[in-house]
Amino acid sequence: MQAALISPIPLFPKTLTLTLTSSLSVPSKRSNFSPSPLVEFSPKTPSYVSRFNGLADRHFCKRNGWGVIFSALDGWNSGIESETQHLRKRKIVEHIFLLKAKEDLSDEEEKEMLDYLYTAQYLMGGIVAISLGRIVDVNADGFTHAVYMRFQRKEDLAKFHKISSTGVLKEHVKPYCHGLISVDYESEVEDDILPIFRKGEDFNHGVEFILLISVIESAFGKPVEDALDTLTNLIAQFGSLVVQATQGANINPNEREYTHAVVIRFPTLEALNIFRDSSEYKNMWRLKFQPIAAKSLSVYFAVDPVGTEIM
Repeated sequence: MQAALISPIPLFPKTLTLTLTSSLSVPSKRSNFSPSPLVEFSPKTPSYVSRFNGLADRHFCKRNGWGVIFSALDGWNSGIESETQHLRKRKIVEHIFLLKAKEDLSDEEEKEMLDYLYTAQYLMGGIVAISLGRIVDVNADGFTHAVYMRFQRKEDLAKFHKISSTGVLKEHVKPYCHGLISVDYESEVEDDILPIFRKGEDFNHGVEFILLISVIESAFGKPVEDALDTLTNLIAQFGSLVVQATQGANINPNEREYTHAVVIRFPTLEALNIFRDSSEYKNMWRLKFQPIAAKSLSVYFAVDPVGTEIM
């Protein structure tokens, strides 16, 4: 994996949002930071982004249409916290794995592999959401495809690991690949059917952004928590440019190459580019993550509308 720390992807102050153990397919090419508020949204702002222990979800925003004033680094206005405390949250478990497909993989073999992975949600219990696709941006590690899955409980994920190792992965994935890494983490989302199952118009298409981070041992605890909190607050400033985001610490004992992960669903590639190209994100990465990260890896893939082919 790349040792050099490259700022994974940028942001834009417009209205915007993440989790792993704390308490988100359109193929296309791809200053000093002050702790003062980056952006202030007035009560007239037609969107509301709620913070759920590092998670943002724009479904709540649409239903309520509230405005919010907050600082990316200084935290949320205390009044905002009181408004969201009554919201019920549901714990879920996120599973990510990246694949390195063989160079001679045919289109037919690729489709078969992705089809089997996608239909795993109907063959195995506990999978509540899934997205997958060909990685758009070139990465130094050579990963070509990414798969994201959401489970209801840790037990469901453990069952998937056991079954997939002798079933779907062994028979329909590994023959076409020569490398694979995975990260699992716990998170929380709003206790509502759309955000939990990632259903509805917002989730039918878009871009899935995955960020993996390996934190140095001395940074565990407050340093990494502070960095993740800062990222959460910064993401929140993008409001409707983020559909959903989660982040957290890796709980997979068999995969320790990366210690933390972030998943963000963007509605469009343009929204992702606004996010990753912003000076606010770049500065936050330089000041908060670069000092504590041994390495990082970021990839994204397009998500096709429901009812169309996977690729």
